[in-house]
Amino acid sequence: MSKLIKRRREDPAANALQWVEDAFLHIADDQPIGSDVRDLIVSFHRFQSDGAALLAEGRKLGVRLKPEEPVEQLADALSQLPVVVLEFPKFRDGRGYSSAVLLRDRYGYTGEIRAVGEVLRDQAAYLIRCGFDAFEPSDGSTLQDWSRYAFRSRHVYHARASGSGAG
Repeated sequence: MSKLIKRRREDPAANALQWVEDAFLHIADDQPIGSDVRDLIVSFHRFQSDGAALLAEGRKLGVRLKPEEPVEQLADALSQLPVVVLEFPKFRDGRGYSSAVLLRDRYGYTGEIRAVGEVLRDQAAYLIRCGFDAFEPSDGSTLQDWSRYAFRSRHVYHARASGSGAG
């Protein structure tokens, strides 16, 4: 199992991050899915073709979106998805931030929103303010580094209207 950094959702005001084992297995589009795999993350493309069948089997299913794939197309399925994974192919590609805000504010998504790809500790505070609560860091930094960057600003100029931002 791989590890990821998660924000403690039971007490978000505590500003605490922790390393956790990833309970979900990332499955490639061409990879067969064994009956023993219960919790998995599939691409948006695979979700479109196999999602209904996988959910009908009682699996916990997450969907991984590339920046160009519209989060709006998941709207009807969000209540069945415990995880939505948003890819950052380059740290300077900000479309994942917009997708996270749409998930939280427009669609009321309460599941885990995870950032993957070129995810750096410098982005931590912005990711959290936009609604992310799990991260697969690519910069090799420690949990302490991520915590320091995630919660270094007590006051921000543009707090999210929903009040779930760090402001």
